[in-house]
Amino acid sequence: MGLALGLVGAWWLERAGSSLLFGVTATDPLTFVTVSLVLMAVAIAACYVPARHAMKVEPNVALRQG
Repeated sequence: MGLALGLVGAWWLERAGSSLLFGVTATDPLTFVTVSLVLMAVAIAACYVPARHAMKVEPNVALRQG
């Protein structure tokens, strides 16, 4: 959902940023797809790494620490 809203927001703001883009049009599909994939990979990594660490902790130990 956030990715879809971000793409819509980027589409609306293309006029403001079009002067900052060199060699790429504001509505370049390859740019939108590449940036979306990079952001999704970062979001997955940001969720996966802490979850991986949490899986290594025994539930009883985690409950006693809380």
